Amino acid sequence: MSAKRGSQKSRPKTSWDPLARWYDGWVGKEGSKHHRKLAIPAVLELLHLQAGERVLDMGAGQGVLAPFISRAGGIYTGIDVSEKLLAYARKHHREHGKFVHGNALHLSGIPQFTPQSFDAVVFLLSIQDMDPLNEALESAAWALVPGGRVVILMTHPCFRIPRQSGWGWDEGRKLQFRRVDRYLTQLAIPLKPYPGQTGVSRSFHRPLQDYVNTLAENGLYMDRMKEIPTYKVKKTGPRAKAENLANREIPLFLALRAVKFLGE
Repeated sequence: MSAKRGSQKSRPKTSWDPLARWYDGWVGKEGSKHHRKLAIPAVLELLHLQAGERVLDMGAGQGVLAPFISRAGGIYTGIDVSEKLLAYARKHHREHGKFVHGNALHLSGIPQFTPQSFDAVVFLLSIQDMDPLNEALESAAWALVPGGRVVILMTHPCFRIPRQSGWGWDEGRKLQFRRVDRYLTQLAIPLKPYPGQTGVSRSFHRPLQDYVNTLAENGLYMDRMKEIPTYKVKKTGPRAKAENLANREIPLFLALRAVKFLGE
C-alpha cells in the first residue's frame, strides 16, 4: 500500500510500481472507505496535531493523508519508493505538501532529510509493507525531534494475517469466529492478486511483541494503542446477527502511538 519496501541503500526497488495504476484506481484520490471511515480518523486522533507541526508520511503512496494534515494546520512531507505512486500523489495533492522519492528505511541517505526535523512520523497502512522492521523504526526515530511521536496504523497483526487467518462458522453455536493458523512466526507473504492487478506485492507479518519491542529498542515508547473494528454492518441474512457481533468484537486495524525519549 505504500513504501516498500526493500532495504537497499542504492537505488530503491519496489514491487509497487506495477501495481500503482490499479491501486490508485482502487483507493482513489480521497482514499478507500476504510481510509476515510477508520484509518485516517484514528491516525488524526492519535497524532493530536498542532498547527505548524511537521509530519512525515512514511510510505505515502498516492498521498491520501496529505490533505488531512494540511487542513489541520500541519506541514506535510511524504516519502515513497514507488515513483509511479508518487506521480499520482503529486497529481492529486501537490498543493497540500511535498513528496520525495526514496527508501523510507534509509532517510539518512536522502539529501532532502536531516536528523530531528519532524514532530511526527506516520505509517498509514505501510509498516507491513516494509522490511526489516528495525530499519523502518530506526529511520523514523532518526527523523523525529526528541519528544516527537510516531503513529502506526496497520491491519491487526493478531487477527488479520494474510493467508494465515480467516472467518469460520460454528453451526452448533451459531457463531462466527476468527481462525488464526500462524501468529508468532515472522512471515513474508505474497498477497492474493485482485482483478486488474499487473503485479504482486508482499506483506510482512510480525507478532505484536515485535512492534512493541522494536519501538522501545529505538527509543520510542508506546503511550497509546487503539483497536479498530470494521464499519461494515450486515442487515439481512440468517447469519447477520453473528456476523455483526464478530465484526464489532474482532478488530480490523491496530493503531499504535509511541513517543521519542527526550534523551535520544
